[in-house]
Amino acid sequence: MLRKLYDKTLALAAGRHAKSALFGVSFAESSFFPLPPDLLLIPMVIAERHRWLFYATLCTIASVIGGLFGYAIGYLLFEQLARPLIEFYGYGEKFASFTDRFHLYGAWIVFFAGVTPFPYKVITIASGAAGLSLPVFIIASIFARGLRFFLVAGLLYRYGTPIRTFIEERLWLVFTVGSALLIGGFLLVKVL
Repeated sequence: MLRKLYDKTLALAAGRHAKSALFGVSFAESSFFPLPPDLLLIPMVIAERHRWLFYATLCTIASVIGGLFGYAIGYLLFEQLARPLIEFYGYGEKFASFTDRFHLYGAWIVFFAGVTPFPYKVITIASGAAGLSLPVFIIASIFARGLRFFLVAGLLYRYGTPIRTFIEERLWLVFTVGSALLIGGFLLVKVL
């Protein structure tokens, strides 16, 4: 089953709607969607290695725009939308102390969340809710998301065939590690 899903994702990544899907997932993941854009970025770069810069740029732009949407949710709709999302991710009780730290270390928090498997959407919403400076948020997001997506795409470009072979030969291992990182990111939210 996992092999079929992998093959289908590779086919989607090479299809005519792949760019739109990548943009949509990158946007949504930064504000409310739980799945990372890497699920499309990786097979798209593997399928068309020569377009790695384009795909990394597309992911970065969509992710920062989606982050601004998350920021707006936190800033404009905290009670109606942000508080329920923060509660959903298990962060409600610690939000007050988090806001205090956020004013001190906001740019670094945004950068950390943007680069790691930490759920970036929680930070985009929290940035708006805490009133983090919008220019600081945008600059930190551009650097963080750009670093993440260009690093992934660049490594795939540079080592494409060996990485593709590695993924295909160890599909369950890659899936398990990826899932563990995703779950670990959500657990980290609860701890912080």
